Amino acid sequence: MARIAGINLPNGKHTEIALTYIYGVGRSLSQKVLDTVKIERTRKIETLSETELDLIREEVKKYIVEWDLRRQISWNIKRLQEIRCYRGIRHQKRLPVRWQNTKTNSRTRKGKSVAIAGKKK
Repeated sequence: MARIAGINLPNGKHTEIALTYIYGVGRSLSQKVLDTVKIERTRKIETLSETELDLIREEVKKYIVEWDLRRQISWNIKRLQEIRCYRGIRHQKRLPVRWQNTKTNSRTRKGKSVAIAGKKK
């Protein structure tokens, strides 16, 4: 198993897909990293040599990934909450942040619906 940015990458996957297991690295960034280090996207992780893995590690270090990215996102949310802007208030109330409809949708954000107890006709 290859270890990049503190994450164990699965052996049976193509390098392009395996790099997406790192938080903050999507398909486009993994393609960009592999193009700059000149490694084929379709090669499997177990076929890469240690020097090729070192090249990938050095290239991934140039980007904000994993713990640093998670910390930066949480700091941004805390900043929005401190200045009491609309988005910060929505984060505090655990409601959708980006102007989505909340009358019928947003179950993932609001949680499971609660029945009204004791309602009689």
